[in-house]
Amino acid sequence: MCNEDAIELVRQAQAEVPGALDRLCDRWLPTVLGWTLRLGGPRIDAEDAAHDVFLVLFRRLGSLEEPRSFSSWLFGITRRVVAGHRRRAWVRRWLPGAVPDRTDPSLDPSDRAAQSDVADQVWAAIESLPGHQREVLVLCDLEERSDSEVAEMLGIPKNTVKSRLRRARAALRAQVSELATDLPAAEAAAGGPR
Repeated sequence: MCNEDAIELVRQAQAEVPGALDRLCDRWLPTVLGWTLRLGGPRIDAEDAAHDVFLVLFRRLGSLEEPRSFSSWLFGITRRVVAGHRRRAWVRRWLPGAVPDRTDPSLDPSDRAAQSDVADQVWAAIESLPGHQREVLVLCDLEERSDSEVAEMLGIPKNTVKSRLRRARAALRAQVSELATDLPAAEAAAGGPR
């Protein structure tokens, strides 16, 4: 959130200018929802977590001292909210009556099963990463943010971002190696890589 219009929007929301908080939420909802989905994985309700992030934002926006650091501040809130949701999800998984996975009804059953299996394996691998590695992987690889931006958001040195990302990628690669070995055969059958 570097441009001056975005910073001014944060200032307006802090000053309680009518409509500014709504515009700020509209601007950041897709980003926060993406963070909660990617950091939380399939075991948490990303929309519920994003809702909780915005509840914290509403209560604490006045305490933000530097509007330029809004994205880092909001990401920090998101990290803490997602951590709480993940802890609760861990407890809930041991309780009966878990919520079933959502599926796309337009897919045929075999495609849905294959998609679900691969997604489950990848999400399980991402979820098994230590939190600090998962955060960097999500921000750099899934959200396509720069090392510098991630370092600023997390409040850590750029080289720490790079080393965590390297370790996260290596761990993820090792955990989904079965998928990677099946990929060349699938690509050959489909006529090469896409």
